Amino acid sequence: MSFLRRRSAATPAGPDFDVLAMDPGDWPGNLGAGLLPAPDGSCQGVFLRYDLFGGRGPAMIIGNLPEGSPARELADGQIPFEVAQLLAALENDEPVEVLDTEDMPVMQGDNLLIVRRLKLSESRISCVQFDRSDNVLVTIASWDRPITDDLYALLKPLPAELFQQG
Repeated sequence: MSFLRRRSAATPAGPDFDVLAMDPGDWPGNLGAGLLPAPDGSCQGVFLRYDLFGGRGPAMIIGNLPEGSPARELADGQIPFEVAQLLAALENDEPVEVLDTEDMPVMQGDNLLIVRRLKLSESRISCVQFDRSDNVLVTIASWDRPITDDLYALLKPLPAELFQQG
């Protein structure tokens, strides 16, 4: 019963939702994961950082933010949380903003996704977003490599238990 669950830790014990990402076992580089805590100790999002550059910075960040996560609340032109994380990891402090968005249909297996491509002022960053059927927003931010339709075939649900502390 969720109303009896007590979370007193400063960081959440793990998400209450499945995380859509690439399987860590399928990724040849380094992988890191982070949880976004809420003041009550619940998980307000998960982001995975994939590093193909041998420790010189991440190639891609995939975020999963559930409905109600404060990281989803963006001002006009503000970059998504995952893009900010990518820039911070690359130690790039140049100002970046969203210039335009474009919606396009993409097939992922038997599912049709409406993918929102974000055009950013930093042209070396590719960024896409789509909403899952469970109202989790998935954002993919990639450094210096385009996000192509074949990437969506690699995405699969990773169980929430994978991110449980303990």
